[in-house]
Amino acid sequence: MQTLVLCLAVASCGAPDVVPPPAAAGPFDSDLSFLRQHTDVVVLSDATGQSRVIVAPEYQGRVLTSTTGGHMAPSFGWIGRAAIAARARQPHINVFGGEDRFWLGPEGGQHALYFKAGDPFDLAHWQVPEPIDWGSWDVASQSTSSVQFRKQMSLVNYSGTPFQLDVERTVRMLNADAFQQFPQHQRTTIGGGVQIVAFESSNTVTNAGKAAWPPEGGLVSIWILGMFVPSSHTTIAIPYVSGRVSESGPVVNDRYFGPVPPDRLRVREDVVLFKGDGQYRSKIGLSPLRAFPVFGSYDAAAHMLTLVHYTKTANGVPDYVNSMWEMQKEPYKGDVINSYNDGPPEPGKSPLGPFYELETSSPALSLEPGQSYTHVHRTFHLVGPEVELDRLSRAVLKVSLKDLSF
Repeated sequence: MQTLVLCLAVASCGAPDVVPPPAAAGPFDSDLSFLRQHTDVVVLSDATGQSRVIVAPEYQGRVLTSTTGGHMAPSFGWIGRAAIAARARQPHINVFGGEDRFWLGPEGGQHALYFKAGDPFDLAHWQVPEPIDWGSWDVASQSTSSVQFRKQMSLVNYSGTPFQLDVERTVRMLNADAFQQFPQHQRTTIGGGVQIVAFESSNTVTNAGKAAWPPEGGLVSIWILGMFVPSSHTTIAIPYVSGRVSESGPVVNDRYFGPVPPDRLRVREDVVLFKGDGQYRSKIGLSPLRAFPVFGSYDAAAHMLTLVHYTKTANGVPDYVNSMWEMQKEPYKGDVINSYNDGPPEPGKSPLGPFYELETSSPALSLEPGQSYTHVHRTFHLVGPEVELDRLSRAVLKVSLKDLSF
């Protein structure tokens, strides 16, 4: 017995050190590693260093993804890995993904920016303008918690109206105090056990030309879109202003790509529910008469609540560009909030992602030379105990988590 013990001891002492296998990377770290293989990125963080955001100058200064940090740090943005890895410009759109990207409206109609004059309004002729789809934006300044971009661009709309624009875009980290900027009836506090990452993009457009932008030739708007990972457990929730249809118009516009089936879109008392599963191409919108400044989505499987807060003027009801893919009778009766659910455009065709989107727009910009307008779009991701997320959802989105399902 003594000999056996001695042999084991000697074997242990003489054996090489056993190196444990590396810990699996969390989703955010995996995304960050992938992105760094293909492009230069800016990683922002809050004061704790836990909440982080990835921004890509090469992809028009878009926020690609974010995390609350912690164990196996989650990653909240949908990333178009195929388009990023290809490093080659694609027709129609370069689907890089991202939680916050800068676009301009309108998309369709006689003042469209995404169709050439005379082209039919269909997917085969749809093309995202180059300055907001391809190529780097200049980094003007940078810190640990913010980065600022600048871009000059020239565009011509479907009607032949030219636009010279200077764009300034700043992405910055926020803390939980930003909740206090919500409208009073949607304001609340964050309880214990909830992890949060919050950021905003502040987007300023300046008329850099020598002529004013009059409504007759078409106007542009600032359009911010966030792309997120879809799932069968995800529901978009958009609280709305009640009122008669004769006075405030329809609660929701679902005519973008055809009426949305009732198993995918429900108008409940005080809130619109829309399925975010990436399996059925559809889009909805709410007008400025119906929309509140805060809306969001909930992924029941991940216990993750997403909220979007945006600039919405309180001075009257301004005009918003109409992005419907048709010649329009009312080009300035558009939506301020949109949500898109990706899916095959037709049987046998592949989806763009799939993903779902939460989108906000500025009013139509009738600017004099040198005049500017700023649209702010804020994104909050909250992960934590369901009881606490339910309280937040009831306060902000006006619906309980158990009712956020189809």
